[in-house]
Amino acid sequence: MSAPDEPDAPDPHDAPSVLYDVDGPVATITMNRPHVANAQDSALIDGIDEGFDRAEDDDRVRVVILAASGRHFSAGHDLTALVGQAVPDSWRLMRSTPEGKMRHERVMYFDRCLRIRNFRKPTIAAVQGSCIAAGLMLACMCDLIVAADDATFSNPVLRMTGAGVELLVEPWELGIRKAKELLLTGDSLSAEEAWRLGLVNRVVARDALAEQARALAERIALVPPATAEIVKDSINHTADLMGQMDAFKYHFMAHHWMHNTATAQQALTAREKRTSMREVFADRDRGDPAAGPQQ
Repeated sequence: MSAPDEPDAPDPHDAPSVLYDVDGPVATITMNRPHVANAQDSALIDGIDEGFDRAEDDDRVRVVILAASGRHFSAGHDLTALVGQAVPDSWRLMRSTPEGKMRHERVMYFDRCLRIRNFRKPTIAAVQGSCIAAGLMLACMCDLIVAADDATFSNPVLRMTGAGVELLVEPWELGIRKAKELLLTGDSLSAEEAWRLGLVNRVVARDALAEQARALAERIALVPPATAEIVKDSINHTADLMGQMDAFKYHFMAHHWMHNTATAQQALTAREKRTSMREVFADRDRGDPAAGPQQ
């Protein structure tokens, strides 16, 4: 998904896409594209990965917080490059073959998300505002999620012909039946509903989000690093024994099969002819024309 129509702030051309800060035992990696609701382009994804490199190498760091500037955590993948006439040659080249697109998405999205999931130090996502599609995928790679009371969670890409995003986290986070509802309707979960379903650990006041995430990180930092690492790995191994990694790999292949159907290719061609994301979202919200009138 791309950013909401209303910009959060002027485009800070000279600002880094990702900020990194260490205070005591806590490192904070902050997505810093508030003007597009922290939609994820390559620079932002590279910056997050570099932040985790720094936290990995710094023995002072015991816990990592993944945060976001502005009103929204992340509106998902940045699709603005695919709208209008200025579609980059690099994108055309990348999607010119199924193999090229699959390689790109495996390296940029699948592998880098799993790197966060398997990161040896505990991680916390601090989520406010919209957490959409790839934004939800990213947050769910963290061990814990602290949500502001204004946070909403959704993955409304099915009407845009996308088979979810690269990692299908919803069945693991919400359960099978609720995952189907969320994905097939495109509806949003409030922070309170997300807490009730077990998607988030805590819901806090919006103006207390950074403080509360920090307090939780400091409490976790009291655990010896070796202990935290081995127990986190053991819990992740439990999920693997339940089939999580196999399910992720299966969905990644299904996701790419869908990319290369006539349905998805026609939708992509139509999207390139639009002049704004507002038009793309209007197409999405109209749904499949073959389905008949929307009630």
